[in-house]
Amino acid sequence: MRSASEPPAASRADAAAAPLLTAMDLLGQRWVLRVLWELEPGPLGFLELRRRMGNCSSSMLSVRLQRLQQAGLVVKQTDKSYELTAAGKELGVALEPVWAWSNRWARALAADPVGEE
Repeated sequence: MRSASEPPAASRADAAAAPLLTAMDLLGQRWVLRVLWELEPGPLGFLELRRRMGNCSSSMLSVRLQRLQQAGLVVKQTDKSYELTAAGKELGVALEPVWAWSNRWARALAADPVGEE
């Protein structure tokens, strides 16, 4: 029997879900999806990317770019522009069905707002 201070043992499902949960945690961080979205068409310098990010501060953008580089989704080129890696581009393709679903969902909500009778 385990003591109350011991964490429960990880289940097989936890181990199987770990990569997905890690990816969702990364993508759920504020500004991460926006950075990926802005870089999807091609490389951008920091200042241009910052301009496109609206009210994202320079320091926050730097933190997010660093995290995306660590995750292998973005690379900083020798000309100091940022670009999606092959994995970052593959993630964009993987997210296309989610983007399509979100558009359908938004249209459905607009047509029949929840809570209105």
